[in-house]
Amino acid sequence: MLSGIQPTGRFHWGNYFGAIRQYIELQDAGEAFYFIADLHALTTVREPERLRGFVRDAAIDLVALGLDPERATLFVQSDVPEVAELTWLLMTVTPMGLLERCHAYKDKKARGLTADAGLFTYPVLMAADILAYDADVVPVGEDQVQHIEVCRDLAGTFNHLYGDTIFRLPKPRLVDGAAKVPGTDGQKMSKSYENTLDVFEGLPAQKKKIMRITTDSRSMEEPKDPQQDHLYQLFSLVGSEKEVAEMAELYRRGGFGYGDVKKAVVAAANEAFATARERRCELESNPSKIDEILAVGAERARAVAGNVLERAREACGLRGSSTRGRNQ
Repeated sequence: MLSGIQPTGRFHWGNYFGAIRQYIELQDAGEAFYFIADLHALTTVREPERLRGFVRDAAIDLVALGLDPERATLFVQSDVPEVAELTWLLMTVTPMGLLERCHAYKDKKARGLTADAGLFTYPVLMAADILAYDADVVPVGEDQVQHIEVCRDLAGTFNHLYGDTIFRLPKPRLVDGAAKVPGTDGQKMSKSYENTLDVFEGLPAQKKKIMRITTDSRSMEEPKDPQQDHLYQLFSLVGSEKEVAEMAELYRRGGFGYGDVKKAVVAAANEAFATARERRCELESNPSKIDEILAVGAERARAVAGNVLERAREACGLRGSSTRGRNQ
């Protein structure tokens, strides 16, 4: 099991409920590798100190939210240089047309924006990320399925040229609810829309955002369909099963004010993330703990990626690491 998360800002509810929560649940489904994709983030984050801060915050947040380094391997992408070399080996069998059809590149080009080579070849680095750890399953949202297909295509081509047992062909596992987290404006929650609720933002700031959520103008007495209301959908993410059922019944019955629902969202969110907030405070007060977790994770990841890279190097005719060591 493998997943990577880009450190391009603090995690919001969309990141957590749409993906991270499921990834953490899957850490008991088999051997799990989770990495913080700082190489991928270089296509958008160009300030060095900001990137370092995002990487560290991502590591602390993931552990605070429940990723257990005893049950899963957590590491930083750039701490495994084998992936960069593997990317080049895959580039040599990658057709230009395949990359030109990928969504991220096509979308940026369609909007008249300049796409650099990093964005263009992004799917190849993603393929190397997956293949380097002999991943069988990659949990993804629907918008990432194409990248898994590209990965399988490249692995298949490489295997056809150099030997059928070099790379495993991974399968995507769709993450349930990856596109169902509404932002404060009702659209999909996204940093680009500036409609996010951050998981670990200050409680007063989060309360202010929630209390400002725009609602419709129907009267308090009028019954409402809860499934058509983004405020209810937010509550359903953080409330208990009983609370959500009671709130749904209240919507259908009518006779309530949206201000009361907003207060319920604030209270339920505080409760839902209380334990994670406590864990995060403990981790922040002990910075060496995160350094140790990432160092151990990188060591485990490099051991696996090194074996995969060695197979690929030998298969395509490059000297193995043992040969290079004797000749240096």
